Amino acid sequence: MIVLVRHGETAWSRTGRHTGRTDLPLTDEGCAEAAQLRPALAKYSFAAVFVSPLQRARHTAELAGLTDSASAVVTVDPDLVEWDYGSAEGRTTAELRATDPHWNVFDDGCPDGEPLDHVAARVDRVIARARAVDGDVAVVSHAHLLRVFGARWIGQPPLSARHLRLDTAAWCELDHEREWPTINRWNLTAT
Repeated sequence: MIVLVRHGETAWSRTGRHTGRTDLPLTDEGCAEAAQLRPALAKYSFAAVFVSPLQRARHTAELAGLTDSASAVVTVDPDLVEWDYGSAEGRTTAELRATDPHWNVFDDGCPDGEPLDHVAARVDRVIARARAVDGDVAVVSHAHLLRVFGARWIGQPPLSARHLRLDTAAWCELDHEREWPTINRWNLTAT
């Protein structure tokens, strides 16, 4: 089983700004959200925890109790960093649509940022590493990347991720029904 965890709130996630590689801390609310994940995640016995190198994901993993277990191997994985939004970094969708009224990150990408297929390739590498672990795996990362993770887990193209919403400090459960990868639970929060 794989449990995906999105980091808690940051100042930019609160205001809807695209936050890719900018290394923002959690807000006080984000810290509280992350800590509230602890009871839901405590029911799992993780053999491995893969975490984005950005501080908002690492701090969420700590507050959620994912780094407490002596039995879980915690790996900071550069493949889990959020999408590189290029010039869209720090801007809201409304700001971007002022010049392109139909702009959408999944359909249009970021002209000077990372292509969606590169994000998907990174996700596919993490999925392969997670499948190689004997036991449950937690993955702590970012909204768009984890949405692509959900789509790729069930064999869908990365563009399908646009149909998966993921709130701050939300968690998801991925598993299998017989030989088929499944999304058992999606976008669960403590509130």
